[in-house]
Parts: sequence; structure tokens; C-alpha cells
Amino acid sequence: MEIIVPGCAPKNPPPGDTKTTATTAKVEELLSQLTLEEKVGQMTQVCIDVVSVTENGVIAEPHQVDPVKLRKAIVDYHVGSILNVANHCYSRDHWYEIMSAIREMSEQNQCKIPVLYGIDAIHGNNYCENATLFPQQIAMAATWNPGLMEQAASITAYETRAAAIPWNFSPVLDIGRQAAWSRIWETFGEDVFLANQMTQAIVKGYEGSDIGNKYKVASCMKHYLGYGFPVSGKDRTPAWIPDNFLREYFLPPFEQAVECGAHTIMINSGEINGVPVHASHYILTEILRNELHFEGLAVSDWEDIIRLHTKHHVAATPREAVRMAVMAGVDMSMVPYDYSFYDHLLELAREGSVPAWRIDEAVRRILTLKVKLGLFENLYYPASDYPDFASEKHRLASLEAARECITLLKNEDHVLPLPKNARVLVTGFAANTMASLNGGWSHTWQGDQADRYASDKLTILEAIRSAIGENNVAWAEGTRFDELTDIDRALQLARSADYIILCLGEMAYCEQPGTIGDISLPPAQAELANRLASAGKPVILVLTEGRPRLISAFAENMDAILIAYLPGNEGGIAITDVLFGDVNPSGKLPYTYPRSPNALINYDHKYTEQVSEVVSIPQFEFGYGLSYTSFSYSGLSLSAGDIRSADSLRISIDVTNTGNLAGKEVVQLYISDLYASITPPVKRLRGFQKVELAPGQTQTVIFTIHPSELAFVNADSQWVTEPGEFEVKIGDQAGRFTLND
Repeated sequence: MEIIVPGCAPKNPPPGDTKTTATTAKVEELLSQLTLEEKVGQMTQVCIDVVSVTENGVIAEPHQVDPVKLRKAIVDYHVGSILNVANHCYSRDHWYEIMSAIREMSEQNQCKIPVLYGIDAIHGNNYCENATLFPQQIAMAATWNPGLMEQAASITAYETRAAAIPWNFSPVLDIGRQAAWSRIWETFGEDVFLANQMTQAIVKGYEGSDIGNKYKVASCMKHYLGYGFPVSGKDRTPAWIPDNFLREYFLPPFEQAVECGAHTIMINSGEINGVPVHASHYILTEILRNELHFEGLAVSDWEDIIRLHTKHHVAATPREAVRMAVMAGVDMSMVPYDYSFYDHLLELAREGSVPAWRIDEAVRRILTLKVKLGLFENLYYPASDYPDFASEKHRLASLEAARECITLLKNEDHVLPLPKNARVLVTGFAANTMASLNGGWSHTWQGDQADRYASDKLTILEAIRSAIGENNVAWAEGTRFDELTDIDRALQLARSADYIILCLGEMAYCEQPGTIGDISLPPAQAELANRLASAGKPVILVLTEGRPRLISAFAENMDAILIAYLPGNEGGIAITDVLFGDVNPSGKLPYTYPRSPNALINYDHKYTEQVSEVVSIPQFEFGYGLSYTSFSYSGLSLSAGDIRSADSLRISIDVTNTGNLAGKEVVQLYISDLYASITPPVKRLRGFQKVELAPGQTQTVIFTIHPSELAFVNADSQWVTEPGEFEVKIGDQAGRFTLND
């Protein structure tokens, strides 16, 4: 199929590849020299808290590495990896100090094996001061522009290596099909095809063709597998996913990343069908290794091997939990606070409960990664090798991505864009905080210190003031996240304003602290919106949120609605550019925006889910997004009405900009399998292209479909393409074709 970014390079090296041969030889030589204790140490990962100076059990300020604790970790326990930042955000100089201390200590080991350091640099090197932060993954998906994703990932890799860190716990490849889940914003949304295209781009951006390049990092696809579909919508709670559904909707992005050469993978913290994934030989070995042929390193998530005993209750002892996870296929344990994994695994290995071949297999994967990263030659490179760190060039790339993700959902009577001489009231808590623009994993884990670390960046309020002048902007908080504040003042100021810009949404959060019991925005925000609507002035709602919080209680009273998701540090400027017409919005929803709490239905639902219009119609459809110009579709053409399994189908459509402004349109191809051996979805996205058109310009967009791309996983968990009739839809155009035996 024709896509926007080129496909991945072949994963396997060509025959006679000297670099691969040299890597294998070096790894085998190292492996032969290691003692059992050293091998078990390589499989052990601890967080930086374990080697940090503490006072009364608390990380001391300023944060420093404790040389005695570091010696214990690296020399005594031979740990292979360290992660995290102890809820800090370090300067580049401090990162170099930490890495220097680790390198010097590693030199005191027999084989001088370097320690592999990893962080969650999920939208830029977010744990390094002044680094460039991009929109979060869900916002990048809303651009429908894999080229921008690749650029953002490449810059992230550059700036992560610039801080001496070679391993990035990203991308998140979970398919976000449970709208209440607190990690929706870390995903590429609910659709497999869109996620696959973004996966190609992000892995290529992070890793390039050689992770030993000083401007690239090893990526870590996570959280394998099915993490994004908890029944309750609450983080780290059980999922019940039939095998055919698991393979069709949740496995493909990981398969795509493996094909693109991703070097590491992190395991799902939860359980599927009653089996914790960390203990699932079926998922971690039979599928990942035997079917996908993944050859890289599999690391646990935070404390999750211990939790096989403490949370999941499938292991009667912590020691049994270690045996279960390692034999299932986990190569490295993110322990992370102690050396219990090391102690237990060493005992198990000595008695033969974990065989030597399994230890060697895991350590071989770890050493291979370290060799490929070039850590034996250069644990890190001089700061002078990274002149573009936090550069204006990188900032502008982030701004471009933020502009392109913003999605216009409503624009009654063309109220937007606003004139720059307008008097506006800006209100709503989200207008004046960087936390609501960035979300979690921003400077700190929960992202709640963004205003401190990004104090030089512009909030939405500050960006509007900069654009149209302070004298034209009135400000009232109106509401905090879940309580009214100065609403009366906001109503008073509304009387003298031409327009009201209402900024609502979520505070920063991450993982379990973001769990909610009600997907609606808090009542205080709804009350503020409805009372402002009664003031008789046009209200423009700006949403900055990590998941689609319900707005049906007041959406009809809004004159315009745009969603910026979590657009990053340049989000305030980007939102302002769209509000006042310097940028024509082109984002499209990467998920279905629900209307009611008991109708969390995905776009590719089954026919039987269309119970009634009241229940089934979402607030906004997947793929929806308006523009300040207009586009029309015509001339849908299929190269054939009947095809066979060896044929390809050429689908073309003419797209015309019928408005007065240049604009970008995402041309979306949907195909419906009208009848199948198991109930088919009403439609599936099978292709998209983003085009930019001048006023009056027409472009022919072409898609090429092979019958294999119409396959689904049947009741026997097999991919099949069945003959029958199919319907094609692009915009308001439709056509049909038949696939014959």
C-alpha cells in the first residue's frame, strides 16, 4: 500500500555482514569470560535511587550518586542496567557527572562491561533541562503525518544521546481502545493502521540504520502485549482479550516495530485472560520469539516480577516469581529498589531450576545490545558533538508538530479564526499552566513541575497576550480542575469582551494516579462553560487533555471547539496561531470522542453495537477534523470491479480545495467487508494520505490495495482473506468490488 513514509529496512542483515559477525564474536567472547554471578548481574536493573545519596531515607538535594552504593551495585552485584531520575530533571552537565561515575566504576569490574542506562524520553528528552519537548504520542497521531513523527523521534534521539543516555523506553505501541484509560495519551490512538504507520516512523527516527550512531538510541517498544485494553479502564487492571482479537488489534504494531528492527521490548504490567504477561510463555516466547522472531532484549516493567507474588498471586514466593518470569522469557528485571532478583536468580541457577542455557540466552541479548550501541568504545560523547541540543531549529520542529496536531471539532458560523483586534476573555485553569500542555513524563514522572522547568515557555494565556497585546486580553481563572474559583469575575469580564476563550481539560498525570471513576470533565468545568455561554458572547472551547473527557453537558453551547491534546512546550503558541488564523488547522481525531459514559464505542465496531442513534452516535467520529477552508471529493475510481487473490486494486479519488485558504486534508480510505465468517467491523481504515492544496487546486490521490491487506484473524486465530463483496469509502464517495477465489 502507498503510505507517507518509506517502509522499514530489512531486519535481518545480508549474508556475510562483517559488522554482525564481529558483534557475535565479541559477545561470545565476553559471555565465555563471565562468571555465573556476573551473568545474573547483567540481568539485574536497579533505579538510580538505589545508588543515590540519601538523608533520613529521602534522596538528598542536590541529587548526587553515592560512590559506596554505586560500588555495591556495579562491583558487588554486577548490575547490567540503571534507570530513571529519582523524580528529578537533570542538567546535561549533571547527566555527564552521573555517567562518568558509572563508567569509572564499571572499569573496576573484571570484564569492564559498561552499564546500560535507560529513561522514558517519550516526547523529547523530558528528564533533561532545556531539552526540546514535542507533543505527546496521541497528539502526534492527530497530525496523521508520519514524517513529522520521524523528525520528532530523530531529534529526541539526538538530544537523549546528547545527555549521554543510549536507551529510550519508547515508543508506546499499545492500541488505546479504552477511552477511560489513563495512558491513552501515550498511544497512537485506537486504530491499528494509523498506529502501524506511526510505529514505522518513530522506530526509524529513534534508531536509524545503526544504533551505534552517536545521534541514535535503542528504542523500547512497550507495553507488550494488550496493556491498553483493561476491562475497567483503570491502569494495571485485568484484560480479557480473545486470541484472535489480540492478534488482529494489539499485536500488529509490535510486529511492525520488530520488522523495523526495534532492539528492545518492555512487558505489559497487567494480565490477559487471568495470566500475568510477565509469566506468559505463550506471549513472551511462543509469539514474540517463535512467531515474530524478535531477537532483542525483553525487560520487565517496574517491579512487575515481584508483583507476580504480591499482586497477581500466581507465585507463592518471590523466588518462584523470578523463576516464572525468566522461564517465560523476561531477560532483564526492572527490580528496581533492591537486589532481590539477583539473589533469587542466583540460587535458582545454582540449583538448576533456571538452566544455564536460559541465563546465557538472556545475557547474550543484553551484551549484543551493549555492543551494538557502541558502549564499549564510547559510553558517551563530548557535549560539543551536539551543537543543536535545544536549538531554535529543534524548537521550530516541535512548534510545527504542535500546530499540525490541533484539531478543530466545531466552528459555528465560522467564528474562527478570530480577528487580532478582538477583545477576548481568557478563562479556565488550563489557560495558564504548562502542565496541561505537556502532561505526564514531562520533567518529572507526573509532569506536575512543568511550570517550574518550562518557565521560559508560553502558556496559552501568555501566547495570546503576546499575539494580540495585553490590553486586548482579560484573564480570570474561572475554575481549577474540579472546583469553581472566580466565576463571578469571569462573567463580569465577559460583558466587555468580544469573545470568550475557555481553556478546559486535565491536569498532568501518569499511570495509576491518573485513574478516574468518571470520564466526564468535572461538574465545575461544565458549570463554568454553561454559565459563560449564557453571557451572550461567542465561546471558543480549547481542550488540553490526555484522553477524550466527555463534554456533552455543554458542547452544544460552545460556538467553536478545538482540541490540542497534549501539544508540548510550544502548545501555547500553536493554539494561538490556530485561534487567530496564522495556521489553518489540519489535525484529525486519532480516537472516537464519546458522547456518553456507557457508549465507549470504537469507530470499527461491530454492526450489533449500533443499538440506537441515541446510544451509538459519538460526540465526534474517529478521523474527524475541520479546516478553515473546505474540501470536496469526486471521481472515485476503482481499477476493477472484480479481483482475485493475486491482483492488486488501484483506487483513485480527486480532492479539491473549494475554499479561499490553503489547507491540508487527510484523505482517508475505509473498506468494509460486507460479509465474513466472523462478524466483520462496519469499516476499517486501510490507507491515508495528507495533502496540501491551494485554493481551487485539485489533486488525484491514489491508493493501491492487495487482497492480503483485507485479511482478518478468524476464530482459529489464523489470518485469512475471504472472497466476497467489499465497499470502499473516501469522504462522501463510495464504491464496491468483489474478491473472487
